[in-house]
Amino acid sequence: MEGDKKGLSYRIKWMTNIIRHGLFWHGVRNNLARIGLDFMPYYWVQEATSPITSPKIRGEDKNFVIEKFGEIEINHIKNTIIGIEEKDLLDDLRRGEICLGLKNGEKIAAYMFIKRKPFVFRNRTFQLGPNESYLHSMYTFEAYRGKNLAPYLRYHSYKYLEKEGVDTFYSVSEYFNKSTIKFKKKLNSKPKRLFLSVILFKKLAFNINLKKY
Repeated sequence: MEGDKKGLSYRIKWMTNIIRHGLFWHGVRNNLARIGLDFMPYYWVQEATSPITSPKIRGEDKNFVIEKFGEIEINHIKNTIIGIEEKDLLDDLRRGEICLGLKNGEKIAAYMFIKRKPFVFRNRTFQLGPNESYLHSMYTFEAYRGKNLAPYLRYHSYKYLEKEGVDTFYSVSEYFNKSTIKFKKKLNSKPKRLFLSVILFKKLAFNINLKKY
């Protein structure tokens, strides 16, 4: 009986956290996508639209170093994160994408990817000029969450790109992923467009431009 109570308590806490972080409808969308009904509203976002103060790492441990990752780090990431097998991160790297990450000693704490060339996202082509970039696949390892590493790494990615002559930073935020939207607000990000992507049974795909900001 006590075990049942603990199980019920865990499920209630789990659901409460999902609702609090705005991930309920995000989960519903993902479950519908699994059966072939893939409806995804998303923002095309411009980040760092005004000056930003460098975010601070939370906690006493400040021993984090920013590095440009290569195949060794990417292979470790692919072998560590459950559910990432379908993402060909090595192929992204070999196509010239940049992977920046944070290490805590020898351990990887967080990483993200940067595109500098035109690309296709859910059957929509996005053009990038010589001074523009697309930031994606931000991930913080569970042991390092709650330390404000995502905004910290993102901010330093801007500084890295500025040295390369890139001063415009774009990304995609899923409409129902409120935690991602909240994280980007810390970086003075603003939505430019709201799109609806529809993919039916992995065969029929189209995009609708819902709103321009």
